[in-house]
Amino acid sequence: MSRFDYDVAIVGGGSAGYAAARTAAAIGRRTVVIEGGAEVGGLCILRGCMPSKALLQAAEVRHLIQRAGVWGLRVKSAGFDFARVMAFKAGHIAEFADYRRRQLENGRFKFIRARASFADSHTLRLTPLTTARHRPRARRLTARHIVLATGSVVAPPPLAAMEAAGYLTSDDVLSLPRLPRSLLVLGGGAIACELAQFLARFGVRVTMIQRSAHILKEFDPDTATVIETVLRREGVRLFTGTRLRDARRERGQKTVMFEHDGKIRRVTAEEILFALGRVPNIAGLALDAAGVRTENGRIWTNARMQTSAPHIFAVGDCTGPHEIVHLAIQQGEIAAHNLAAPRAPRRMDYRLLMNVVFTDPQVATVGLTEQAAAACGLAFRAASYPFDDHGKSLIMEARDGLVKLLAEPRTGKILGGACVGPMGGELIHEITVALARRMTVHELAAVPHYHPTLAEIWTYPAEELAAQIPRRARPKSR
Repeated sequence: MSRFDYDVAIVGGGSAGYAAARTAAAIGRRTVVIEGGAEVGGLCILRGCMPSKALLQAAEVRHLIQRAGVWGLRVKSAGFDFARVMAFKAGHIAEFADYRRRQLENGRFKFIRARASFADSHTLRLTPLTTARHRPRARRLTARHIVLATGSVVAPPPLAAMEAAGYLTSDDVLSLPRLPRSLLVLGGGAIACELAQFLARFGVRVTMIQRSAHILKEFDPDTATVIETVLRREGVRLFTGTRLRDARRERGQKTVMFEHDGKIRRVTAEEILFALGRVPNIAGLALDAAGVRTENGRIWTNARMQTSAPHIFAVGDCTGPHEIVHLAIQQGEIAAHNLAAPRAPRRMDYRLLMNVVFTDPQVATVGLTEQAAAACGLAFRAASYPFDDHGKSLIMEARDGLVKLLAEPRTGKILGGACVGPMGGELIHEITVALARRMTVHELAAVPHYHPTLAEIWTYPAEELAAQIPRRARPKSR
């Protein structure tokens, strides 16, 4: 008889935690999942990927209707009922959340609704979720291995004055009861850009204030500037290279003061959207009691997803380094495998790292960007091709953006790809497959592509690079 209540205890029932749980259970480990959130489902389903994409889809359809005259179509109105837009989103999210709840409760492992913290490195103190009139007693459970999958929360604001002024978070925007007349967006990352365009397309006067020289600063400037151009064309007032100074509430409106081009500017709106990111949700876990180390506000892990306490693993947003669902799922699966088979460990490999921003046009990358390659001193050649010279995108009147490939200058092996354009989040997967198979630009250029399709645009930068780089014979496998 084991001295532990469970072989594996998983704290958090989102995408990463569920992936770890189903993997551990399939291996035959006695597993328990502890979920302490007010709702079950995880960030992606409840307040992230899925609700935001439902709203973006509605905004894109309305935008296409408004542009119907481009194709010679007459549409009398592109009006909307915002309550029904939000109901469309809520209906789908309820279905997704219910499905995840049923997955967690289907009996493959124990599922407990409680808040967890460490009493020691093998013991979790469970505090049941409470109501205002009832405070049940905490209890404890022990586990041989523990997996932390507690996700993230909205980052605190950079100015104390923001609290007094009041602001919306991305969580709030995804559940707005009504549209504000005007909005200030603080931030220029994926969430900021997606929500700014969504609201602007529904008639909100939007101003974006970004600290760095470009929005989407983790992308190359040639891709980020495409989105800047589109947002401005759609009526978004955009300031980059700024520094926040103050925020206040005045006569029912909210005002932000910031430095821009050496001057102090003031912008006033009905609401402020604070979209400067999220931080790991690790407060209250009592990590010190388990000897779990943090680094820059995240739980430190190695490539096997082990923390500084080798029998404790961390996966998903609470550890990073990338807050992306498919990576969180992969981390959960790797953690569960490694706790069960430590002599045959698997490691995370971020070579195929993808990023997608679901603006219109979409922005997507896989592998290395130019600035990432330059930062690590890696030699490369790059070639790009614009959508405004591509047959299928011209027919679609989707003229903004480009595709780009990076390759090793000696062998032609593909190092990365970027796409800012129509269906960019779908198109990038072609380069993901090429990277996974370690293809060269010569091999990609030789792959037949149907005409006219969006996907055939990749052949143009591939052919350009193939013409520049001598083809070398691949070594014979032994």
